[in-house]
Amino acid sequence: MNVYAKDKLIGQARRLAAEYRRTMGKSLPGVGNEIALHDAIRLLGLEPVAEGVGGYDATDPARDGKKIQIKSRTIIDEGRTGQRIGQIKVEQPWDSVLLVLMDADYEPFEIHEAEREELLAFMNESSSGRARRGALSLARFKIIGCLVWTREEGVEPVLWSNQEPVREKEPIGSYSRTGSYEPDHTLHPHR
Repeated sequence: MNVYAKDKLIGQARRLAAEYRRTMGKSLPGVGNEIALHDAIRLLGLEPVAEGVGGYDATDPARDGKKIQIKSRTIIDEGRTGQRIGQIKVEQPWDSVLLVLMDADYEPFEIHEAEREELLAFMNESSSGRARRGALSLARFKIIGCLVWTREEGVEPVLWSNQEPVREKEPIGSYSRTGSYEPDHTLHPHR
């Protein structure tokens, strides 16, 4: 299937999922995750993995094949607290987790990324049984991770953690809104 056909199909799924939610009052199971997977791969220039590969959904060729697990959350009521993301597969091989946040029309408005080491450190130190099993709140994921893409700006060249503006995505460079990557070899990542 060519890229145009996939984009058209995802567009139809997006409209169907939004209409289903408005009409039935609940989400259409599994559709949001497929839309988020497609959007993350397209917007960040990732490579999808073959069917049956466990633990991660895509790799980033610009970062030495980094293995990325992709999660999604549709935000209907921004004032609602306690929203959770799907359980992170801690026992599987992956390097980072992307969280695609979508609006009521299943359009992405933010993508956040958290590194494996940071997520596992929080889970191991947490007193919450849910967190130790890999189930995190949306707010906690955003604190641990960093913003990598917004609808308004595209990919963020310098990433801000919620504590201080020092983390940068590896390798440093810039993505266009369409996902093409331009490395900047004058900067070096630091953590």
